[in-house]
Amino acid sequence: MPSHNYFTYITTNPKRTTFYIGVTNDLVRRLREHFENDGNSKTFAGKYYCYNLIYYERFTQVEHAIAQEKELKKWSRSKKEALVKASNPFMKFLNHEIQDDQD
Repeated sequence: MPSHNYFTYITTNPKRTTFYIGVTNDLVRRLREHFENDGNSKTFAGKYYCYNLIYYERFTQVEHAIAQEKELKKWSRSKKEALVKASNPFMKFLNHEIQDDQD
């Protein structure tokens, strides 16, 4: 049985003032889409320039990834920051690490 990867992820803008939470089955592609939409007022991530990855979780079942996304969206800003900082203490941008991981 093939293994599938689904990701719940958090991106932020360059000043780290706005978070975007989403789900995808292709994290590299989705980050590229966010970057290509920067400044596009028709999308939340584009409007607020949220194309910098700061957190992600991998799941093998899409239902679990979606459930986690819904849960995270209910959380306060401080709780989301604590989650991110548990694995990424300085909230550094992880885009290049993900790109390198996929090559």
